[in-house]
Amino acid sequence: MAAELTAHELIAAHRPTLDQALEAIRTRAYWSPHPEHPKAYGEGGSLDMAAGKAAFDALLGTRLDLGQPGTDGFVGGEVSPYGIELGVEYPHADVDVLLPAMKAGQKAWRDAGAEIRAVVCLEILKRISDRTHEFAHAVMHTSGQAFMMAFQAGGPHAQDRGLEAVAYAYVEQVRTPDTAEWTKPQGKRDPLALTKQFTPVPRGIGLVIGCNTFPTWNGYPGLFASLATGNAVLVKPHPRAVLPLALTVQVARAVLAEAGFDPNLVALAAERPGEGIAKTLATRPEIRIIDYTGSTAFGDWLEANARQAQVYTEKAGVNTVLVDSTDNYKGALSNLAFSLSLYSGQMCTTPQNLLIPRDGIRTDEGPRTFDEVVADIARAVDGLLGDDARANALLGAIVNPDVKARLEAAAGLGEVALASREIANPEFPGAVVRTPVIVKLDGAKPDDEAAYMSECFGPVSFAVAVDSASEAVELLRRTIREKGAMTVGAYTTDEEVEQAVQEVCLEEAAQLSLNLVGGVYVNQTAAFSDFHGSGGNPAANAALTDGAFVANRFRVVEVRREA
Repeated sequence: MAAELTAHELIAAHRPTLDQALEAIRTRAYWSPHPEHPKAYGEGGSLDMAAGKAAFDALLGTRLDLGQPGTDGFVGGEVSPYGIELGVEYPHADVDVLLPAMKAGQKAWRDAGAEIRAVVCLEILKRISDRTHEFAHAVMHTSGQAFMMAFQAGGPHAQDRGLEAVAYAYVEQVRTPDTAEWTKPQGKRDPLALTKQFTPVPRGIGLVIGCNTFPTWNGYPGLFASLATGNAVLVKPHPRAVLPLALTVQVARAVLAEAGFDPNLVALAAERPGEGIAKTLATRPEIRIIDYTGSTAFGDWLEANARQAQVYTEKAGVNTVLVDSTDNYKGALSNLAFSLSLYSGQMCTTPQNLLIPRDGIRTDEGPRTFDEVVADIARAVDGLLGDDARANALLGAIVNPDVKARLEAAAGLGEVALASREIANPEFPGAVVRTPVIVKLDGAKPDDEAAYMSECFGPVSFAVAVDSASEAVELLRRTIREKGAMTVGAYTTDEEVEQAVQEVCLEEAAQLSLNLVGGVYVNQTAAFSDFHGSGGNPAANAALTDGAFVANRFRVVEVRREA
């Protein structure tokens, strides 16, 4: 097939963006090439909201044939958390045929070099960006996110994370020069002289095991990190969230083909109901890299059993906020209420445990007892979600029955400070929408500890009474060390407490947010600036995104010749 995208065209189009991304990860300043506002994509054109919705609607009930080798049938069955059946069918692969076909394209992809791989990846991201409205609906109706969150997190923020991974991949690959002239003096004898060639070579096929809640945001870093470092990538979506990643694979295959590469460098592995192909794929000898987001149990299994692969996992943790004192009580309450409510707490970064001294806290509005603080947080959540239209826009829908069951069971774990209530969604009557529950627990009681020291994924938070700020700091340390944490927050005006919390987070490798009272929340991270996870505690063995996330996806092979 003749190339339709030349190297010159790709470099001219995307090298400036790559350079800006390289500068952003160096300075950690704010930057994004992907607009967050829906109207930025134009109105009345092919990229606008109406066109995106029409494109999504046109997908429903169709078969998405990707033209992959080894297709032995088609599978589907996704049902939106908003109550509609998607009816999209995807290719099911005979992996004994597909995996060798994927490996066949790696030589040309390897030989293309780091820059060409990077700009091809950026072309893929550009085409995905052009379809952001369509992807937003796909994310919304597989994850249960409300539309605006699906648009932003599933669109520009996910694209940012993919670009960030490409930038880090490029940096690590060009750290070593392509060639070097090596001369060693020999005194009176002629010097020893060698010409050395250094080539980044891929490990093999990367496997991306997608998650239900953030299929693109969590999927793109591993996908683009592996692809940019020369590896083929097999995408195994979560059975309830296939569509966003299937569309991604479709775009990637088209761009690769137009750029003169084998489209089989990127492929989809959808599964039949109950097939459970992740374990089978993860232990195949062809799979040399695995990216996974999901439960601790399966993440631990991958780390123990996929011995032939470099495994990157994001698992579960118990995220904690220590509330000691504040000079902006209203701002702290508002910030916490939003953090607890966003996407019904179905984020790996949502706070679960609020550690509050039982004797109360100091605020700019005077002292508040433990019970008053918890009641004020509950009122703040109630006020935020009091209007049903606003609540639907923030909460989205409960993603699966397991989350609903945990929410309902939480009320029996302690004294309920804020009861969850059901909210109707007029546009989607089949959606399960619930406000958060807050349960009061005692940090000194072993029975209560069993609850707050376990992750309860979903709109469930525990207000835990502790004897003092110093006890809260030690409980925070133990929680991170034993259970892990993707995020930690703290509110304090006491310099000693602040330093103690910071020291715990440095020693236990947890990302810390201090005294957030404005429009930045503990459960949100910005690509190119914030690290998502640290890779240093049990919640995850990798961070999104840093050099360590990409550097071991390739190795450098040297060829020496006499000069």
